[in-house]
Amino acid sequence: MAASHYSTLQTTPASAPSSRPTSHSSQSRKQQQRPAHPKQAGTPGTASWLSSVINLLNTIVGAGVLAMPHALSNMGITLGTLVILWAGLTSGFGLYLQTRCARYLDRGGASFFALSQITYPNAAVIFDAAIAVKCFGVGVSYLIIIGDLMPGVVRGFGEPGEAVFLVERRFWVTAFMLIVIPLSFLRRLDSLKYTSVIALVSIAYLVVLVVYHYAAGDTLADRGEVNIIKWQGAISTLASFPVIVFAYTCHQNMFSILNELSTPTPTRTTAVVGASIGSAASIYILVAITGYLSFGSNILGNIVAQYTPSVASTIGRAAIVVLVMFSYPLQVHPCRASLDAVSKWRPQRSSGSSSKRRHSNDEFTPAASGSPSRTSSLLGGGGASPHHTNTPAKPNPEKEMSELRFAILTTAIIILSYIVAMTVSSLDKVLAYVGSTGSTAISFILPGLFYYKISAPGSAQQQRLMKDGDGDDEEEEGYEGYEGSRRSGSDEDDEGEGEGGSPTVGGAASWREAWLGGEGRGAKARGRRWRRGLLRKMSLALAVYGGVVMVVCLVVNTFFVVAH
Repeated sequence: MAASHYSTLQTTPASAPSSRPTSHSSQSRKQQQRPAHPKQAGTPGTASWLSSVINLLNTIVGAGVLAMPHALSNMGITLGTLVILWAGLTSGFGLYLQTRCARYLDRGGASFFALSQITYPNAAVIFDAAIAVKCFGVGVSYLIIIGDLMPGVVRGFGEPGEAVFLVERRFWVTAFMLIVIPLSFLRRLDSLKYTSVIALVSIAYLVVLVVYHYAAGDTLADRGEVNIIKWQGAISTLASFPVIVFAYTCHQNMFSILNELSTPTPTRTTAVVGASIGSAASIYILVAITGYLSFGSNILGNIVAQYTPSVASTIGRAAIVVLVMFSYPLQVHPCRASLDAVSKWRPQRSSGSSSKRRHSNDEFTPAASGSPSRTSSLLGGGGASPHHTNTPAKPNPEKEMSELRFAILTTAIIILSYIVAMTVSSLDKVLAYVGSTGSTAISFILPGLFYYKISAPGSAQQQRLMKDGDGDDEEEEGYEGYEGSRRSGSDEDDEGEGEGGSPTVGGAASWREAWLGGEGRGAKARGRRWRRGLLRKMSLALAVYGGVVMVVCLVVNTFFVVAH
């Protein structure tokens, strides 16, 4: 939505009494007095709701879906299904907290780095470095998967004969690298929506393949014991727990999706989270149950590898290759943004110098591209004083990463990942620890800690947000007010009013004014405070839960995965 749509406000006509008790006039005066809402400042997004869901879902669902049946075999169908739902619920809550945290920053400027700058400034570089390493490692693992699977895909369609290079992993890593290079240089996640659709089609084929073999019953001869409730013990369950938890990791791209989403109202952002997590959970449960019922306790880590060699199973392996190929750019995007933030980070020596930097616009807030900017309503760059109107902040040329810097960082990521993929055949041990720390941090710990700190009743950020009149219920009304202000003032003045500008008896305006006054307003205020307090406690609980998950995953990886 264009920025001008948010700044176009209709005022009360001069001929009308300024003190008339209408909801429209009071709302207009309230909007004129308060500064711009953080989401309405900065660069507006243009991505549709559907493209946001597609990109987030593609980030969530990867090749790990094929390991779900094996995880279910260790837990039993009942416990395994509950764990899949629980993992989706906690990951979805982390995403929801990210949408809440984004309210405290300029629109188009939300990122982990921006939040850490106003919550834990001196730890910002650690957070982004961990995200960069995690995304880089996952991207390299995708290239390794391509190199491992493509020779088998070629043999599945026939022997290569004299073209022996077709069964060389390095050839395929190089070939597919040439395909993903142009995609990695796209600035916006929204530009990857079409490749994400292709990746989701590959996932759909894999799901159909698993369901088809279960329905056909052609694996019953190889099926082992099937347990509905019985599990394989605590050790086996704990070993499978990280597989399910990390299958929902997508939080590194959530802020970019929020920055690019057009009209990011609470309803739309929450719907993006719900649709993505809900779809992923449905896919995981369907594949897990049908795959487990196909092979029982004899299921392996990759169910596609267990099917009898055929054209369908070969296409399934090719679908995995397509899936990870188009997922590689989705890892480059947050990796590049985090590296950019790390390279621009400067330590804050004291509160005095911190305040001085805030007033001199020296704090960084990543823009829609994920690169740091110097405009933020809380950090000073786009801040509005109480005397400011709703005019959005003008785009700052420094807000986006320069073309040269963008090209250098992207090229460095691509070259380094290519070198590692060509020289290393397995990153399982490294990724086991990177996933245990990085994925857990960005999924649970950071969203929980950031929201708990930034939403504290006594914090400057919370006071600024409440001063702007952006309560839990009022934020959605604010967006509707900005949209409604584009209409004709005379049309709005006629609603619920009779002659002389007085409210019509029984009109919506009079009922609204009656409710907003007295006990109604007090009840709504108490309800908002109670919900905010509960959400803060739940965010802290999520951070603690993330710490427990990290410890469990590190113990499992150390004693049961890496050791063997």
